[in-house]
Amino acid sequence: MSKQIAVRLPEDLVTFLDGLVADGRATSRAAAVAHALERERRNEIAARDAAILARTKSDPDDLDALAHFAAATPMDDVD
Repeated sequence: MSKQIAVRLPEDLVTFLDGLVADGRATSRAAAVAHALERERRNEIAARDAAILARTKSDPDDLDALAHFAAATPMDDVD
């Protein structure tokens, strides 16, 4: 399911979006924006995972402690 929203963007970003569509690198402005947001969400998740790993005081080659910690960590904010 998708939801339509209105977003104001600087003219240079709209020009960039239009270039992506014109070059065939995106099927639409909406697709390009969705792709960028999905990438940002993956970056946020990776940063959170890296922070968890940094706080884990176990052998860096042993991910068991990280797996146990991650299994007990609520991730309600991740779809």
